[in-house]
Amino acid sequence: MLRVVSWNISGIRRPLQGVANQEPNKCAAVVVGRILDELDADIVCLQETKVTRDVLTEPLAIVEGYNSYFSFSHNHSGYSGVATFCKDSAPPLAAEEGLSGLFATQNGDVGCYGNMDEFTQEELLDGEGRALFTQHNIRTWEGKERTLTLISVYCPHQLVFKMRFYRLLQIRAEALLAAGSHVIILGDLNTAHRLIDHCDSVNLECFEEDPGRKWMDSLLSNLGCQSASHVGPFIDSYCCFQPKQEGAFACWSAVMGAHHLNSGSRTDYVLGDRTLVIDTFQDSFLLPEVMGSDHCPVGAVLSMSSVPAKQCPLLCTRFLPEFAGTQLKILRFLVPLKQGPVLEQSAPQHNSQTRVQTCQNKAHVCSTRPRPSQLGSSKGQKNLKSYFQPSPTFPELPSLPLMSILMTPKTSEEEAVAKVVKGQAKASEAKDDKEVRTSFWKSCWRGPCAYPSVGTTGSHKPGPNLGRRFHMCARPPGRPS
Repeated sequence: MLRVVSWNISGIRRPLQGVANQEPNKCAAVVVGRILDELDADIVCLQETKVTRDVLTEPLAIVEGYNSYFSFSHNHSGYSGVATFCKDSAPPLAAEEGLSGLFATQNGDVGCYGNMDEFTQEELLDGEGRALFTQHNIRTWEGKERTLTLISVYCPHQLVFKMRFYRLLQIRAEALLAAGSHVIILGDLNTAHRLIDHCDSVNLECFEEDPGRKWMDSLLSNLGCQSASHVGPFIDSYCCFQPKQEGAFACWSAVMGAHHLNSGSRTDYVLGDRTLVIDTFQDSFLLPEVMGSDHCPVGAVLSMSSVPAKQCPLLCTRFLPEFAGTQLKILRFLVPLKQGPVLEQSAPQHNSQTRVQTCQNKAHVCSTRPRPSQLGSSKGQKNLKSYFQPSPTFPELPSLPLMSILMTPKTSEEEAVAKVVKGQAKASEAKDDKEVRTSFWKSCWRGPCAYPSVGTTGSHKPGPNLGRRFHMCARPPGRPS
């Protein structure tokens, strides 16, 4: 059996806030590993990770027993992002981020892009980290091997961009189906498809006229309806197994205890192509009891097994330079590489060429350095005074009459006298410096001002205060309180 799970985690670092009494560098590994173990899936797709590559730590990226793949937001920090964790027993044969192939490296990519001429560069949205592909070899119970492509998506909220994203997703998915691969689309689509998928659908105006729901109508097939208008290339797996289940929500508002009241909607899906769902899907489920996000995990179980690839694709996080365990060279940042950083096959040749060029540069520097014979210096060193003689290339300087005196060694008595004089000078300087500092601070702090005196009060009345004088502070300026 192959078990796949999708979860909008609303920040992959967010569950770490509640972990205490652990070392900070071990919290991520412990919590993420525990989450993956509790989900107990061969492939776990996470959406809205809200992490960028510059803040991704090794404990978050590399979890024991899994190989991970991340798609980051290249424009904003702490925004969107998707990730896929595959067990080491089910590594993919290819992985790729983005729907349009903008970040394709031609090595380990999924391919099959379809016709995308209708989209502008701004409409592709690949720079926001909203789609991640992993392609696997699978073996059915009949022993036949097939190709399965998982597309983990986090769709935009804004309607215009969401509809363009839907269109781009459909083109790519249909291109993969035409190439002979099975396709599963899973993640947060940000649209509640049917009336039963929303807690307050009755009070929403034009619920069924929403463009997102119309797109899902064209994409999905309704097994209970024979109308041609409801025959699409994909099937909602949960709707297939639980067509009339009410209150089956996967997203709740984070305020006013909506999760506790089950006042939410179902915007997270596991969609499979018609043949795959009918032949291999055994179950589709929601896990509302799993806490930690405003969404809950959704998943499916397929009657097939994964055929492990010989090695992980280059998009795997363990191949990133910061996690690969190899030391980066300065030349990597200074010398422009003609090929992408993920293509390491030409690295030895490039390094050898760099070494040869460096050696040539060193030889050139050494050859231009003047030798002692070229400077006209004689063999051996005469004495220390030779270094104080004026250079012959410059105008002759006047002779220094005190040079001989400075160069003559001092006696022990003269050294003792010099030390005493030097010590007295230092003491005098320290004393003068202290006096200067003292006078400066005395000028800044003149001490407390004298209190204004007030005449005696009640001098004609007998009592303990008769004849006494009192001191009080002046009333501060301002309106009376």
